[in-house]
Amino acid sequence: MNSQQNMEDICLKHDNGNDLQFCGRLFSECSWYDDETGMFTRQKLYVTDNNEQVYYIVRSSGDEHSRHAYRLSVNGDNCRIFNGSSEISLQFDALMLAVRGICGLETGTTPTLSMMEELLKTANA
Repeated sequence: MNSQQNMEDICLKHDNGNDLQFCGRLFSECSWYDDETGMFTRQKLYVTDNNEQVYYIVRSSGDEHSRHAYRLSVNGDNCRIFNGSSEISLQFDALMLAVRGICGLETGTTPTLSMMEELLKTANA
């Protein structure tokens, strides 16, 4: 079955007031609950019909609720990240440095370009 056949119009609500709309399909999702903070987090990864990835993060705890969506496209060694209102473009190596910092990975465990390309190819399969 062609994965393009599973594509549908999707609109993700975003706290910045600019819903993120695209044609795509759900690739994966996960959720977890943090007993210490009482925070429930749900993450979804979508693949678009243009071979981009869209990340959607919804968090809630009592009266607190947040929704954020980010579209990521890779062109050569540049990445473009768009949240519905703002866009940033950066070198792939800079993105990997940021991911390493956010995840607390040591320098030797930084994902390589080939590892990320494989991950993105898998998401687009």
